[in-house]
Amino acid sequence: MECPNCHKNASKVIDSRPSDENRAIRRRRECENCGFRFTTFERVETTPLLVIKNDGTREPFNRKKILRGVMAAGQKRPISSSQFEELVDHVENKIRQEGVSEISSKKIGQLVMDELAKIDDVAYIRFASIYREFKDMSSFMKTMEDMIARREKGN
Repeated sequence: MECPNCHKNASKVIDSRPSDENRAIRRRRECENCGFRFTTFERVETTPLLVIKNDGTREPFNRKKILRGVMAAGQKRPISSSQFEELVDHVENKIRQEGVSEISSKKIGQLVMDELAKIDDVAYIRFASIYREFKDMSSFMKTMEDMIARREKGN
């Protein structure tokens, strides 16, 4: 494995453990050249999944894109990076469990919102404001009311 620091191809595995509900292996590595430590993940290669965008075009599913979106929504919130990773894992696992080869970006957005609602209200609203493209205050208030109703139903 190439070191991201010195780019030498000499690293050793220090620690391995299951990750992503046993669907991946997380490995801590140390470069034998410069001593830099880094993490890699080994995953089973799955069938390609295409995302159908709003304009009808298709692009490969990209979990990093979801991770960037939820991290932006949760910026400066008390959410750990492992919580963000777990959220993306849950979304990807739900999609894969459906057994489809194509999924709409709207469906992915809804799955992300469902997971974010469980973690942090502010991050949920931030993500919803972009995902739902609020046009006016009434659509924003409707989302707030839905969130409050969901909270009351859960308690």
